[in-house]
Amino acid sequence: MTMEIRVRVIDLHQKIGKKPILTGVSFTVGVGECFGIFGTRGVGKTTLLHTLAGIRRYKVGQVEVLGYNPRKTDVFKRSLGVVTQEPSLFHDLRVIENLDFMATLKQAKGQDIERVIEQFELQDYLRESAEALEAGPYQRLSMACALINSPVLLVIDELIKDIDLYSRRLLLRELNRFVQGGGTCIWGFSQIEQCLLMHRVGWLENGQLTELEPQETLEKWQQQEKEWLLPGGEVGV
Repeated sequence: MTMEIRVRVIDLHQKIGKKPILTGVSFTVGVGECFGIFGTRGVGKTTLLHTLAGIRRYKVGQVEVLGYNPRKTDVFKRSLGVVTQEPSLFHDLRVIENLDFMATLKQAKGQDIERVIEQFELQDYLRESAEALEAGPYQRLSMACALINSPVLLVIDELIKDIDLYSRRLLLRELNRFVQGGGTCIWGFSQIEQCLLMHRVGWLENGQLTELEPQETLEKWQQQEKEWLLPGGEVGV
């Protein structure tokens, strides 16, 4: 049985200024998949994710998101949820006001607000400003806003980095439900142990993306660590 493809990227090139960031990236992601984009800081993960989300334009290559070309239309965004690495909520608004605004923007209903409040256990934070939230509840609110319109595709960047364990467990639980329910997730991450949470991983380095199984990704990283250690435990520089 052939898997339905929701994201297709062919020979994508991107630059920041005159500096090449992506130099021929290709991959596909299907229904019910969580595809990880792994790389260290500055390799272009966010650039790639922003391109898929229609935030950053591209000139060279082909990108198809939910059957649409992001250069020609924003229609696909109706079925898209995004969690960016940089804070993107309205910090001067309270939690409930952020949810109300996103519901209006995405044409969601009151029952959708109630659903995500319960999903992400935000009841105790509704009157707090987004700016006052700690990292874990902030990410829970970010995911609630991303899922409020019941999208079929999630694009997320560093979702669970540096947050409390309770919020981490809650976010992973809801993300797992989303994917098992037929959703598609593309997740940028830089902490190597998170590769085991993915179905497949794209290792992004030097502008190129190499597809690996999660265990292969971990083993490749561990091998690189060994190669950079000198006799006596000194680190090579």
